[in-house]
Amino acid sequence: MDPRLVDRWSDLLVDYCLAVTPGETIGISADLAARPLVEACYRGVVSRGGLPYTRVELPGLTDYFLANASDAQLSLTPEWAVREAELTAGRIRIAADVEPAVPAVIDPRRQGARERAMAPVREAARENRWALTQFPTPLYAKDAGMTLADYTDFVTRALFLDQPDPAEAWRALGRRQAGLVEYMKGVRSIRVEAPGTDITLSVVDRVWINSDGRRNMPSGEIFTGPHEESAQGRITCEFPVRRGGREIVGVELDFQDGAVVAARADQGEDYLLAMLDIDAGARRLGELGLGLNQGIDRFTGSILFDEKMGGTIHLALGQSYPETGGVNKSALHWDLIVDTRRDGRITADGITVMENGRWRVG
Repeated sequence: MDPRLVDRWSDLLVDYCLAVTPGETIGISADLAARPLVEACYRGVVSRGGLPYTRVELPGLTDYFLANASDAQLSLTPEWAVREAELTAGRIRIAADVEPAVPAVIDPRRQGARERAMAPVREAARENRWALTQFPTPLYAKDAGMTLADYTDFVTRALFLDQPDPAEAWRALGRRQAGLVEYMKGVRSIRVEAPGTDITLSVVDRVWINSDGRRNMPSGEIFTGPHEESAQGRITCEFPVRRGGREIVGVELDFQDGAVVAARADQGEDYLLAMLDIDAGARRLGELGLGLNQGIDRFTGSILFDEKMGGTIHLALGQSYPETGGVNKSALHWDLIVDTRRDGRITADGITVMENGRWRVG
């Protein structure tokens, strides 16, 4: 990747996302393949008076632990990681996978046990500033059906690194999204319709968040936490769902009084059912998000990009974001995308606000 683009990227993460100030401890965790961006972020934190530390992960070690650790080991929470999260003012996480994740032969219940054990770490980390991004690798390009060069160009556009002032481009997107947030403030009920999907949710008095790249980079969505007992209907995921080293295809979920009462998948159904049984909150929705980034116009297999795709919505099973007013608790937070760009409609209190991916308000 062009070093000049890497430097622009690190400036976005250090200044726009985290707004690093002198004396702050900033963690940078990444996969090894993201080394150029790690080094640029490290230099950026130092130049702004912060105290950076890095944690670089080697491919395959997490998978080895999942495959070989005892049940007792899987259930252990790394207290050092909780303490690290508590002491760190901000953190940058850079994903850069170079080989497929956990092989499908691993019992999904083992993955569920590890998810539960790591929940306190995620909870502590949520209290501070954070930014998540994804560095182009051949694996991501292959998953997206692109060459590495084309995928790198896609990432560049999605992050607005091709704009004269990337940070200002993100601020401008935030201003546009603010109009939709303002409209949604007064909405009580939302219905989402698409092929195989018809679900109604209550969002009365819940808070809508303008996600303008301060945390996820890229972003481009607004989201809230639907009332935990309100979901009624069915969702169907047209796109494959990739998580935990697996590809789950043809996901269908039926909701009644807020909870999943029936679930199936054409592929990966055992994993789907195991995740739903992680804990009591895993069968309820913690998030409703509206994708608004028109620079992300295709499915890539990476949820960081795909959930922001303009004209789609996503519903997350499990943990709510407390800032939305959501109160669901779970070790799971799993985003499922519904494509509303074709024969899709969103109505708010009975008024059509989006049809076939085009918004009529905001």
